Amino acid sequence: MRDQYQHQLDRVLDELVEMTGDVRAALSSATQALLDADASCAEAVITGDLAIDDARERIEEESFNILARQAPVAGDLRMLVASLRMVADLERMGDLSVHIAKVARLRYPARAVPTVLVPTIQQMAKTADEMITAAAEIVATHDVEAARALDVADDDMDRLRRFMFRVLLSDEWDDGVEPAVDMALIGRYYERIGDHAVSMGRRIVFLVTGHHPAAV
Repeated sequence: MRDQYQHQLDRVLDELVEMTGDVRAALSSATQALLDADASCAEAVITGDLAIDDARERIEEESFNILARQAPVAGDLRMLVASLRMVADLERMGDLSVHIAKVARLRYPARAVPTVLVPTIQQMAKTADEMITAAAEIVATHDVEAARALDVADDDMDRLRRFMFRVLLSDEWDDGVEPAVDMALIGRYYERIGDHAVSMGRRIVFLVTGHHPAAV
């Protein structure tokens, strides 16, 4: 009986890691749609978000079933509470990837990203992907120090967004108001994806230590 209970707990964490992979794929495709003006890629992200939503519902249902039937305490209870919050972070990352894809679809057949900001978007996407990957590994390993190190990557993301705003507000910006609004929104979407990855790391700190670190 205890083995079955432990298997249920392990399965929740395994499914969280799997869901993280789905979010990474969605973000990668959304970025491709954005940079390559790829409408089919954008549509795939938008329609594929249902699978991420379904994963959230499945993980939540499994977690609530364990809570109702097993009445876990201490570390197991913390794990389930943290999992319910992390799955919400992951779903929101998927939603933000959809927002990015929708900008790409809106501007098709033109590329949504002006040439001057292509390197910045590429770096923001790379940083976001690394943060999601790190979050998945932290969920799997419960590495508290790695979780805290996500704050450093988040600082990099914040610097990239500040740089983007300097470009948008500079006298050299000549791509117009509409692209500037698009880029301000897109920068915010990538930044928030990073914030949610940091939030997941902090859930793991709570899970392992029983103490809440500072909130995002």
